[in-house]
Amino acid sequence: MIQAIFDLYQQEHAAKKENKNEIKIYVSEKKMKVNINGFKKEYSVSTGALKGQKLFANDLRTPLGRYKVIKIQDSTKWKFKTTSGAYGPWFIRLKTAWSGIGIHGIHDENLIGDANSHGCIRLRNQDIHELVAHVYKGLEVVIFP
Repeated sequence: MIQAIFDLYQQEHAAKKENKNEIKIYVSEKKMKVNINGFKKEYSVSTGALKGQKLFANDLRTPLGRYKVIKIQDSTKWKFKTTSGAYGPWFIRLKTAWSGIGIHGIHDENLIGDANSHGCIRLRNQDIHELVAHVYKGLEVVIFP
C-alpha cells in the first residue's frame, strides 16, 4: 500500500514537472521551447554574439540562469541607434542583474538562428506576436548554455 502511494506521488510529481509553465532557451542550439498552459511550441532564436555567461552590461552575452518576466511592452516605435523597428513589435522584459535584457522581435529576420544580439533573445516578428498571447508577468524563463 505504501509503495502504491509512493508510486502515485512520483507519477503526479513527474506530470506536474512536465507541465510546468516556462520558457526554456538553449543558447548553443539557438532554440526556445515554450510550455505555457498547454501551449507548446519551439522557435528558432538569435542570442548574444559572444559565448559564455554574461559578466557585465554590453558584453554581448546572453545571461544564463532562471529569470522571471516582469513586463510585456509594445516596442513598435523603439529604435536602436538609428535602426527603426530594431526590437520588433514586442519586448518581453526579464528580471536579471542587467537592465534591458529580454525577448523581442527583430528588424531583419535573416539574422534569426545566429549569435548576433547584444544579449537579448530575438525571435521572428510573427513568432513574438504568437508568444505574447501566452506570456504573463511572473512566468519563468530558463536560459541554458
